[in-house]
Amino acid sequence: MKQLLRLILFIPCFAFTQICAATYVCPPCNHPCDTTAYQQPGVCAHCGMTLVEKNEQALKDQKITVCFFLYDGVEVLDFAGPMEVFSYAGFKIITVAKTKAPLLSQGILKITPDYSIQDAPQADIFAVFGGSDDVATNDPEVISWIKSMDSATKSYFSVCTGAFILGKAGLLDQLTVTTFHKSITNLQKAVPNAKVLQNVRYVDNGRVITTAGISAGIDGALHLVSKLRGKDVAEAVAKQIEYDKYVPEQGMDLSSAEPPKTKISNKER
Repeated sequence: MKQLLRLILFIPCFAFTQICAATYVCPPCNHPCDTTAYQQPGVCAHCGMTLVEKNEQALKDQKITVCFFLYDGVEVLDFAGPMEVFSYAGFKIITVAKTKAPLLSQGILKITPDYSIQDAPQADIFAVFGGSDDVATNDPEVISWIKSMDSATKSYFSVCTGAFILGKAGLLDQLTVTTFHKSITNLQKAVPNAKVLQNVRYVDNGRVITTAGISAGIDGALHLVSKLRGKDVAEAVAKQIEYDKYVPEQGMDLSSAEPPKTKISNKER
């Protein structure tokens, strides 16, 4: 009788333990391992990222959307590097151009945008890149569209001379920024009330992140992933893409100082 009673008490306790047992998952990286569950902590066997408890990950599972604004003559590595990083970090990436017509990157890569500025959805992060940036900088319709998206945009991210586009939209005023090493002087002239630095991979002002030229966009993207997903995720992504150049100390993070958020004034609109 005692054994039967113990069995009756044991079964629900065992079931409860199984239900409450922690389940560990891989942070989203847009690969099949996103749906793999583990019963013990450790690292993902596929991508090498540190596993987290499923309940903890549920808080982060909401997709972060990044709008990649592209144009004719955009530099390939400027956007392709960050695209690789954000993709492995599980971000949703959409490509937007002025129209949906195919455009040419550096005269070699044909790109068909997902959206035009007429039907592009809102995104959490607006990213813009260098190359023939005057195509966008000198287009009033494009600049007006960027300004119109400001209220819904949480972060801005520029690579290389893409900073000129943000500057034209009034988003770099009073900030410390950087750009392609040969364009430091020109950006300072274009945005005289900003402080333009050289010899730094990226500068994070909190809401606005600007990076130096071309490959530095990878560093800035990894930094943004570290902020939003955690340092371990950024390091795992860097390892996955075999980018051993990533040294966070080569960037400048001013976000902890919590400067005023750069918002486009009604006058600038």
